[in-house]
Formats: sequence, C-alpha cells, structure tokens
Amino acid sequence: MTLVTFIIPVRHQANSNDWPSLKRRLAQTIASISGQSNGNWRGVIVANEGADLPDLPPNFSAERVTFPPNPLYDLHSAEREQVYEAVRLDKGRRILTGMLSARDTRFFMIVDDDDFVSANIVDFAARNSDANGWKIDRGYLWSEGGRLLLHHNDFANFCGTSLIIRSDLYRLPPTFEQAETDYIKSMLGSHVRIGKLLSEAGSPLGSLPFRGAIYRVGHSGAHSKSSNLLRTHFLNRSVLTHPRQLLGNLSRVRPLDRNLRNEFFGARAAG
Repeated sequence: MTLVTFIIPVRHQANSNDWPSLKRRLAQTIASISGQSNGNWRGVIVANEGADLPDLPPNFSAERVTFPPNPLYDLHSAEREQVYEAVRLDKGRRILTGMLSARDTRFFMIVDDDDFVSANIVDFAARNSDANGWKIDRGYLWSEGGRLLLHHNDFANFCGTSLIIRSDLYRLPPTFEQAETDYIKSMLGSHVRIGKLLSEAGSPLGSLPFRGAIYRVGHSGAHSKSSNLLRTHFLNRSVLTHPRQLLGNLSRVRPLDRNLRNEFFGARAAG
C-alpha cells in the first residue's frame, strides 16, 4: 500500500488564460512533491484529454478526463457564491477521479497545481500512520520570483494545499457515477468544509507540527485571484497608515534561503 498519494487537479485548458505558464508552474509543483525524503508516495495529476502536461518523473501518473470547461471559473463571471459552487464541483470531480484511481493508499493530500509542499510530509505520515490526518495550520505565502516568504498561521482556511487525510475517512463511493453532487462539493471540492464535517463525524484532524506548504500568490493564473505579497502586506494604504500592522507583517517575513528551497522546491529547483 502506498503511504501518501498526492492528487493534483488541473483545470480545463479552456479555463486557463495562459496554459504555458500553468504548465511551468505545474512542473515546479511536481518537482516539489518529488523532493519527499521518504519514497513511499505517488502523485496523480487529473487533467482533460488533450491538455499539454509536463514530463512526469517516477512515481507520477496522469488520469485523463473529459469534463467540459467550467463556465463559472472566474470570480468576475457571476455572483461570488455561484462561482465558488461551480469551482467546488469541477475541482471535486477531478479529485474524485484521481482518488478512485489510487484507492490503495493510506493518506491523500490534495495539492493545487501552483503550490509547494514540504519534503518532510511523507516521512511524518510514516511515523504517525494511525492518525486521522492533519491540517496545515502554519505555512508560507510566496510571490513568484520573490526572495522572501511570509508566515501564515491560519493556512488551512486560506489555501487548498493544506490537508493530509486518511483515505478511509473520505468514504469513497464504489464508482464515480455513484457519488452525489453535495458529497463531491463538500468532501472533495472544499478544503474548508471537509475539516468541519470530519470533526462532526468524530474524526477530527490534527495540526501538522511544522510549516507544511507554500501558497504561491499574486500571479495571473492564481485560482483565488490572490494579490502580490508586497502590495497586499507592505504597500497597501491600510497597512502603511497603521505602523503596528506593518511591523507585525515585517515580523512574519523570512528569507527564502537554501534550506527552504531544498525543503519545498525540490532538487531540480534548489540549485
């Protein structure tokens, strides 16, 4: 049995305004996952037929789907909650496809196609394999190309790359067709809802005891339309007019040094 399976759902190519950039970021996410210090893992990328994917290293495979483009993938295309519901359904269906292809695993971790994960996740899971799983409450924010990271201590409510969950707790249906829409949206398509549902069911998640992921923010293809780190946390008028808030943000800054590059960016990106 595989210990941890990383599932990367990739949007329909028609929902990307710059596929070459998405492909480049996806390759970096793949390199990050491939840096795991413990080799008992696999990665599954779920993408539409015809989508041009990076070359896949060992331990990775691709599951191809034929789901149509999501007409409400953009926050400006409709009322906000309608957009979120459409994204949850589209993302959840892709995640379900990936999970059904990799049932024989102890834990699942869903990773957005532009984020980075710590090289220590699989090793930690190996030493705690009886746990329900963990939320990544503490992580980092990073703007593409930047030399600084920002600590974020409510990471699991902010970034989708934030949950490692024992596979049986998902209660996967026997087939894709047997999955109900609400299950797909809430258990698979929403990283916020599932934690609450598991807690209510008596299977709460623990908190990962180290910073487990980096959320890449502020690029044109960002899923959440997140803003540039510098502009949001340091050059924003609200921050500049409140010195205490500015000092608080500055206290959360950490240089992206060699150790962090090795831990999160994988061997190919660390040099």
